[in-house]
Amino acid sequence: MTANDRPATPAEAWAALQEGNTRFISGEMAHPSQDAQRRAELSSAQYPFAVLFGCSDSRVAAEIIFDRGLGDLFVVRTAGHVVDTTVIGSIEYGVDVLGAPLVVVLGHDSCGAIAAANQALTTGDLPSNFVRAVVDRVIPSLVTGAGSPDGVRAATDDPRTVRLPDLENLQSEHVRATVRMLHSYSATLATAVEEGRCAIVGLEYALADGKARQVEVIGSI
Repeated sequence: MTANDRPATPAEAWAALQEGNTRFISGEMAHPSQDAQRRAELSSAQYPFAVLFGCSDSRVAAEIIFDRGLGDLFVVRTAGHVVDTTVIGSIEYGVDVLGAPLVVVLGHDSCGAIAAANQALTTGDLPSNFVRAVVDRVIPSLVTGAGSPDGVRAATDDPRTVRLPDLENLQSEHVRATVRMLHSYSATLATAVEEGRCAIVGLEYALADGKARQVEVIGSI
């Protein structure tokens, strides 16, 4: 794949990922871009068609669940897909330098970082080691603050406390918040979206059936 024959628009890139995920769900993977010829083609340059920012969870390997291969995805992973400046810089590199037309935020169910953040908010119990740095960055996504109480729950019975999404909505809320954070923090991404060169899509992956479900989009796909 070269810069000329990869998916060139956000819509084309999104369609390619959907098709790959469908193959993965059905157990009929094509395993594209995984042979010796492809390896040789990529020895001097790369032309990924999507930046995939996901959780480090060992069960959520992007190239596998979207049935892609070498050079297709520019992958950035952190526990709980938490954002820092190096993450944003890496994603900007994929879009601005490598020309990828799509950024995907990939969350998943049964995420340990989400569970730890929820526990911290409801019980005050925080990890004592550097895992706490991950939890600290997840917590803001889960705190809904003021607004309609529909679909949220109180962290305690104290009416002065913050309110949290329902348990089944915690992960999707974190994905949505991450998508919005990338768009608002990065002028590079915001400009690419405004110009139609890129879109940002938030997905929630189901561990049991392998389906990646869309929960948030900024841009046109």
